[in-house]
Amino acid sequence: TPKRCQPGKGATMISALFVYNHKGELVISRTYRDDIDTKTALDTFRANVIHSRTGVRAPVNTISNKSYMHIYRHQVWFVAVTADNTNATMVFSFMEKFMDTCSQFFGEFTEINVKNNFALIYELLDEVLDFGYPQTTDPDALKVLSEDSRDSKGKGGLDVNKISSQVTGQIGWRRQDISYRHNELWLDVEEKVSCVISPSGQMLSAHCAGVIKMKCQLSGMPDCKFGINDMLGEAAKKFEAAAKKDAAKSKKKEKKSPIAIDDLTFHQCVKLGKFDSNRSISFIPPDGEFDLMKYRTTTNIKLPFVVTPMIQELPDAIEITVVVRSDFDSKFTSPKIEVTIPTPTNASSVFIPSSGTSKGKAKYKGGANAVVWRMKNVSGGKTAQCQFRIDLLKSAKKKKWVRPPIRMNFEVPFAPSGLEVWYLQVRENKLGYDDTTIRKWVRYIGSSGDYESRI
Repeated sequence: TPKRCQPGKGATMISALFVYNHKGELVISRTYRDDIDTKTALDTFRANVIHSRTGVRAPVNTISNKSYMHIYRHQVWFVAVTADNTNATMVFSFMEKFMDTCSQFFGEFTEINVKNNFALIYELLDEVLDFGYPQTTDPDALKVLSEDSRDSKGKGGLDVNKISSQVTGQIGWRRQDISYRHNELWLDVEEKVSCVISPSGQMLSAHCAGVIKMKCQLSGMPDCKFGINDMLGEAAKKFEAAAKKDAAKSKKKEKKSPIAIDDLTFHQCVKLGKFDSNRSISFIPPDGEFDLMKYRTTTNIKLPFVVTPMIQELPDAIEITVVVRSDFDSKFTSPKIEVTIPTPTNASSVFIPSSGTSKGKAKYKGGANAVVWRMKNVSGGKTAQCQFRIDLLKSAKKKKWVRPPIRMNFEVPFAPSGLEVWYLQVRENKLGYDDTTIRKWVRYIGSSGDYESRI
């Protein structure tokens, strides 16, 4: 029997993985090493964490020289048990990635979904860990394994050479025999903008966290080339000139000026060498949905909304007026906006007159100590106002109001960072199709992260 290779010190070794429901009942159990007693570990975590009277909720608990690391999500406990001094960050990273991988197979990692997909989860657990050491959590490679194992039932077993070339080869995220009647591509640019605005309307800090998601339904092994208005270093100047030349040929409208991107993370299918040389993103995409690129920007961010609060403090009351201006092009419309305006904890009542809101509806929520103002279908360049009066409880000691910030939740059909897709080219030489026969859609979705305005 060949000896098993043991990684060096600090390697991540997981002895067992457990899944409990919110009551502490065991749903999934998989033991990888014999350095723990499974039944003892199950009872120990249930008694000392889930049913703990002291309310222990720390993500890492060391009990009887065993480390219990857990994630509680959707009323499900996902637990990793280790007997050695294992890298906790790596364990949590693996657990998060495994839950994300499962969500791509059957949706959210809930108790019902877990119970309905027992066989699939145990199959994935056998692939992602070997003797407690993480192997692969790539959804596309795991899909190849799970699909081939199902197809092999009743057909004389697996084609081992085919699977090995797909999982360990250069393009392990895509099968070679994919075929579609219509070749189609969907591209979503999703951004979350976070900011802090001063009472005078000055932007104190702002950043955008974005992700470019792609849904690919292409036959064969297509080679894709994707370009954005990114400006990084001298090489980007060549890219900009090439893009302008491409725009002149295709007679498209003038494109947005390049933006500075601080952080970039690509899917493993992207050829990084070509990106470093000319800022073009070349790749052979996985089949189905995946995140092509994640990024972050901190400069020249266009805030979609400007909030201007006006507060007048009276002896026993406070009058608040909040003005929201949509600071974007009139051709865009925000489908829904929610403004949360804080109120003092000693408020006895809040009076919102019928004419207090110029658009939408405002409602006082005593449990949250806030007035929630909701609007729909707000076009760019518009201004809306909400006005109300807060009556305060009379007390001998007058506490100064801390004034928490106004928060906004919204969605807009553009990218606040200014990012734009300049081109998306596809070519498949073996099957002989290119851009002229492919349906392509690009959508921009901007939404709020931590969008705060001080008052």
